[in-house]
Formats: sequence, structure tokens, C-alpha cells
Amino acid sequence: MTAEILLIDEDAAERRSMKAAIEAHGHAVHVADTSPAGLELFRRQSEQIGVVVLDVTSADGPNPSVIPMLAEINPSVPVIVCTTEGATETALNAVRAGAFDFLVKPIAQERLIGAIESALKIHRTSLQGRAPRRARSGSVSFSDVVAASAAMSRVVELGRRAAQSMIPVMLEGEAGVGKELVARAIHASSDRSSRPFVSVNCNAITPGQIEDVLFGSEAQMGKVAEAEGGTLFIEEISELPPVGQMRLLEIVQSGEVHRSGHVKPLKANVRLVLATNKDLIEEVKAGRFREDLYYRVNVFPITIAALRRRKEDIPHLIRAFVERFSLEQRLPRTLPVESSALALLTSFDWPGNTRQLENAIFRAVVLAEGASLKESDFPQIAAQVTSHRSATVGSEAQAVVYEPSPIAKVQAALAERAAGLVGGQSAPSTGFQGSASGNVIVSTDEAGNVRKLAEIEEELIRFALKFYRGQMSQVARKLGIGRSTLYRKLKDYGIDPDDPQKDAA
Repeated sequence: MTAEILLIDEDAAERRSMKAAIEAHGHAVHVADTSPAGLELFRRQSEQIGVVVLDVTSADGPNPSVIPMLAEINPSVPVIVCTTEGATETALNAVRAGAFDFLVKPIAQERLIGAIESALKIHRTSLQGRAPRRARSGSVSFSDVVAASAAMSRVVELGRRAAQSMIPVMLEGEAGVGKELVARAIHASSDRSSRPFVSVNCNAITPGQIEDVLFGSEAQMGKVAEAEGGTLFIEEISELPPVGQMRLLEIVQSGEVHRSGHVKPLKANVRLVLATNKDLIEEVKAGRFREDLYYRVNVFPITIAALRRRKEDIPHLIRAFVERFSLEQRLPRTLPVESSALALLTSFDWPGNTRQLENAIFRAVVLAEGASLKESDFPQIAAQVTSHRSATVGSEAQAVVYEPSPIAKVQAALAERAAGLVGGQSAPSTGFQGSASGNVIVSTDEAGNVRKLAEIEEELIRFALKFYRGQMSQVARKLGIGRSTLYRKLKDYGIDPDDPQKDAA
């Protein structure tokens, strides 16, 4: 099926090469030689364009900030980014910004076309209105926030408290950790839940436009006015220009907003929830953020940890995303996730955080050809997970074999058992495949209550000692504790390091 592709690349030779390859497969190609030109073209024709292929490297250096600008115009269009070999950080930033896929130059024609065809399938699904990849726009509550980890449980607790007041809330954390979801939950749990929730991303608007977009002008109402009586969620507040910071300070201090072209200010009855992925106090020290505004808006900070810091949440997020996308794809049943795929996803560090995980699951569900999700349905993730070479017995040939870390195996097994057991008895299928094994740590007792943390910690230490055959340095390193701490815990729990299944005398 013919589609329209937007190609943004400063390199004329690369443009010609990729344009020819894409057109040879029957697609129409629009080209732009700079990011501003590409954004303008996309703004005019975003309804017709199915995929954007974007070179994020330029003469001025990497510029992944173009991705959220494209998403602001039309979030349903997938963006494939191109980077130069070795530009790992650029690729990671692109993923964090919401890129669907990334290609490393020089790009093989098969790889380019394969990425475009997969992206087109995703785009067609989005057009059918069945699988939005971005943050859900409907009403959400704190029950929609996965909080299996202590870190996210704390976020939910603080969010509930914040919802009961009118003070500004500052959500801190890396891109993609779920700041908008928490902001929506705060709004939905507040007295303003029946009023508008309006969001604006300072990183997705040019500095010259942000004042009118946020505060309004003669030509447009402005986000502050749109949020009247409700909640105004400002993302990437650190990117707000100095003049915008001054006008936001006026709103916080006086409850009034000045619009361009108007002499008389308007009342601004909005509750502010702000978000940043930067350390604002460092921005203040560097003179990029007003100190007086910082102390006005940083009244109730809530820090959301990166996904790699709360891996207990990953299996639960996977299950939630698979169930949601299976339903939106109108599949006859929720796709099961094979245990090897679950271990792979749990072991990955997810530099793009929850947003990247959500996109990976969405992609896998839409493109899945089998009756379950396997490792092979996550090729990009498998390629980034540390692999090791093992010699094939009786042969000089070597094969690259993926081996999840022991902790990932434990987490995967724990998730399977927690999902499949209630009070020690089998429960209906939860979408995960895999049988229980002797290396499973059960999270509930016979009465169905969550077990004490000390009991689970003791079992995990015993498992690690057995798995690493009593190599204390490796056990301590893999558990993320010091050797002295490990020895103390062995003594506390009465564990014999030479025989972890036997209690010490």
C-alpha cells in the first residue's frame, strides 16, 4: 500500500539514496534539508504523512528535541531517527524523546524499508483509533499507576496528599518515567477533577511561540485560559524562556495573567503541576532559571525514579500494557508473554523509561505473528542487552546467546508466580506463560497476605549463594550490597554460606 514518507536529512547524498530506496518500494517521499523546514512541511501535511525519517545529527550537533515538536503536531505519526555510528547517546536521547526506531548510518536498504513498513503498520493501527502510543488523554486515577516498588508507592502516597491541596506540585524525573500520568491522577483526585486538565510541553514549542501558546494573545486564548478552574500541567519547565518565567511568576504571585495586545490582565484560576527532567537548583545556579520562581513553584516536589531503579514494576507494567493493547487490537485474548521474553524485558535498563517500555510492548503486540510474545518480538531490546559468546560443543563455531542476569530470572519467576497464584492455588490465566520452578520466590503466604520483606530477602540471599556457588564477592555485587553487609545478613538470618539451604549452627 502506497504511503507518504517525510525524509528530513541535511546530507544531500543520503537524502537521494534513501529517497530512491523508499520510492522503489512504491511510497511517495517528501524531503526537507533542515529540521525547521521539515517541521513546517509536517505542520502543513501531517494528516497525509505516515512516517517521518529524521536524521538527528546536524552541523550544529545532535538535535533529538525535534521529535517532541513533531509529536506536538501529530503524535500518531511514528518517527524513525538516523544516527551516525558510535552516536549511542544521541540514539538514547532519541528513544527517550519518543522515537519509534533508530537506524545507524550507513543504512542497509532492507533495514530502512523494514523499519518503515513496521512503522506504517503502527500508524495505520493508530488511525483506526485502537492503540494510542502516547499518554492516555482520558481520566486516570492513582489506581492506574503501577506501584509494585517502594519508590512508586511513595510517589502515589505523595500524589494523594498533593491532590488535597492547591499548592504547586513539581514532578521531577527523567523523560518517560510517567510524570504526566501522575499529574493526571493528581488532577482526577482533586476538587478540580470536573474542570479541564490542560498540558503544554515547553520543549515542543519554539521560544518565540511559547508566550502566546501559554499565556495567550489577541489571536489565541492560551493554555492558562483553557485551564480556567482546572489544572495546568507544564512539562519541561526548565525550558521556559526568561520572559515566560517572569509571566508565570506573576500568575503564582497575583493570580493574574497578562496577554499580548491586552492592557488589562485577566484572572488566572488554575492549579499548577510542573515537571522537569533537569535539576532546577543547578539551573538556578547557572542563571537559566529564576530563583524567585523556583522557590514559588518547588513547594511540593515529587521525584519519580527511573525505571531501571524500580525493576519490580516492570513485570506489572508489561502485563498492564499487554492487556491494554491486546484489547485495543481486538485480539480474541490477551497475548501470553513467554518467560524468556519477560526475563529479557526485566533485565533491560530502559533508558527511555516507561514510555519506551510502553512503545516496545505496543510495537510487539501490533506486529506479533505468533500466539504469544517471544524474545524475537523484541529485536531492538535483545540487541542492546549484554550478550556473551559460548563455544558450541564439538565445534569451532561460536554462537551469541542471551542470558538474563540471575536477578532478572528471579524477578521474572516472582512475577509469574505472583500473577498465577492466589493463596497457593492456581488462578485463571493472567497472560504470562511459564511453569513454577524451584527458584521461585512466592510473594504471598498461605492466607494470601504479602509476606514480610525480611523473609523474601532471606530467600533471595539463599538463592544467590546457591546460584553463584558461594562466591561471596559476586553474590554481594549482584545483590547490590557490600560484602560486610552480606556477611552481617548471613549472621542475622543464620545462613551457612557453604550450604545455603542449611541453617548455620
